[in-house]
Amino acid sequence: MPKHQLIIMRHAKSDWSEENKSDFERPLTMRGRKAAKKMAKWLKRQYCIDRILCSPALRAKQTCLLITAQLNLPQHRVIWEPAIYEASINQLISIIDAYGEGIDTLLLIGHNPGLDQLLYYLSQDPPPINDSGKLLTTSAVAVLNYGVQTIKAKPHRATLECLVRPKELKLP
Repeated sequence: MPKHQLIIMRHAKSDWSEENKSDFERPLTMRGRKAAKKMAKWLKRQYCIDRILCSPALRAKQTCLLITAQLNLPQHRVIWEPAIYEASINQLISIIDAYGEGIDTLLLIGHNPGLDQLLYYLSQDPPPINDSGKLLTTSAVAVLNYGVQTIKAKPHRATLECLVRPKELKLP
């Protein structure tokens, strides 16, 4: 029987230096690119991703492209979902329910505060915050395990398998 998983990833660190760029157009910093690649290597060792739902905001899109390159995932597995950008928890719930059917492992790449709220909502146990009091730092990945149940955005239905932040990850 397949194990169903929802992987939630916050986009990598974005660049605030260019004042003429809109929030939607902010690119990744070099640090953000490094962190996204690091997390992609970790994901590649752990998971076989069937579908990616991603915000089309530039920083999320660049994060996603770094992930797909590392995982050798074809672009047809990525859905650029505009509703993820600035999504409320209710919008994220609707998005997961719309796209999660028939998927074993779904990766959602988006933004805070919605992703933090979603993680609290879906996880059976409260997720751990870091020493700075943050949950999903930039490039952080949370893996929710649904076991043999299909991926549904119901409250406290999934087990938090792990929460990995780039600064905490040790890769050889």
